[in-house]
Amino acid sequence: MAGKFELYKDNAGEFRFRLKAGNGENVGASEGYKAKASAANGIESVKKNAPDSNRYSLFEGKNGKWYFNLKAGNGETILTSQGYGSEQGAKAGTEAVARAADGAETDDQT
Repeated sequence: MAGKFELYKDNAGEFRFRLKAGNGENVGASEGYKAKASAANGIESVKKNAPDSNRYSLFEGKNGKWYFNLKAGNGETILTSQGYGSEQGAKAGTEAVARAADGAETDDQT
């Protein structure tokens, strides 16, 4: 089931987006962008790269939780996950991103 991207402006005035799964759960968030167009390009990059399992890198944080980053073809991180209790949970999260990004609409909240 397709999710949706929420495009918003944070308290520092930067544009960000988050990807929500079809059930409304946050499955990933972007870095801050100075320009709205750059954030929109980031959303398109997530849609393009999400189906490719080779674009994800899983890692264990200092807090013991597992995370993943989705990277564009140039190696830049375009989406970062929430923390998961296990490596398997983070792996399942990458699959949730691929499902949610497929056909996702953008809710522009700016």
